[in-house]
Amino acid sequence: MTILFSPLTIRTAQMRNRLWVAPLCQYSAIDGLPQEWHHTHLAQFASGGAGLVMTEAVAVSPEGRITPDDAGMWSDAHRDAWRPIVAAVRARGATAGIQLAHAGRKGSTWSPLIAGRYGSVRESRGGWTTAAPSAIAYDGYAVPAPLDAIGLDRVVDDFASAAARASEAGFEVIEIHGGHGYLLHQFLSQLSNDRTDDYGGSLENRARLLLRVVEAVRSVAPQAALFVRLSGTDWAAGGWTIDETVEVATCAAARGADFFDISSGGAVPRERIPVSPGYQVPLAARVRRDAAVPVSAVGLIDNGAQAEGILQAGDADAVFAGREWMRDPHFALRASVELGVQIPYWPRQYARARRTR
Repeated sequence: MTILFSPLTIRTAQMRNRLWVAPLCQYSAIDGLPQEWHHTHLAQFASGGAGLVMTEAVAVSPEGRITPDDAGMWSDAHRDAWRPIVAAVRARGATAGIQLAHAGRKGSTWSPLIAGRYGSVRESRGGWTTAAPSAIAYDGYAVPAPLDAIGLDRVVDDFASAAARASEAGFEVIEIHGGHGYLLHQFLSQLSNDRTDDYGGSLENRARLLLRVVEAVRSVAPQAALFVRLSGTDWAAGGWTIDETVEVATCAAARGADFFDISSGGAVPRERIPVSPGYQVPLAARVRRDAAVPVSAVGLIDNGAQAEGILQAGDADAVFAGREWMRDPHFALRASVELGVQIPYWPRQYARARRTR
């Protein structure tokens, strides 16, 4: 048995393997409500053998969306719309996870599915005034409004309310998005945070909002496996670093976080990222070693041998993939054939494909 196809249990969540579906934004919701597309999109990965199927970034409030077409979890109607999708994933043997997010200054933008559009959407076209730690715009976007004390409390409450609804919908894994240049990362990075109050300056202050969110989510979802996604580096001078990631992961674990999903970038456009297969794996390995917490690796991972090698090297406890799952929704089934592993959850309808000859 490979490590990749060995189970992993985190609190009450039981993943049948360690090859997982990363959050994949679909820009196909209506008023934040997931549609039939989301149902088919996510259920197919469970049929394809995934251990954990994570939703796209799901906004905790209307103004937390990246685009007007993003999915949300800010009302009971959203909770109820997600329930059958969770049930479909679980019925196919996978664990259902949700990534909760707030886009901050990177919100109210045009969907990338709309050709020829870039930048902020005007309020007259369905956009909104974005919020951020400071009045520093993301390049090409509108200047955001800095959050005051009331606004900060509302963000924490919104994450907690969304997490409670997520648990009610049946999600067993809840991930807090603290990376990719979205709101919680905006507080962490000095490239987007020039505050002089208790939420700016020192690392302790810049991490305060993220840690408050971790505590709030843990309090309303005590049984859920709580993940935190962090960008290991901004890939930009003066920005977020891997050393800071290690320290914040350690603090988040002490406040109830169970697992860390390590990615990178997103704080500024045109970062100098040395993209290559597995290019972010060293970041995950560093957090795993120095923070002594379980982590996942992600980033151009596209075959079973590569994924297994990452786990065998002790660089991660699980592997997320994104684009490869979109290219092949049966990635895990294929990887089991590549590695010569017999798995008991191969769909009977596809059994003839177990053999390549």
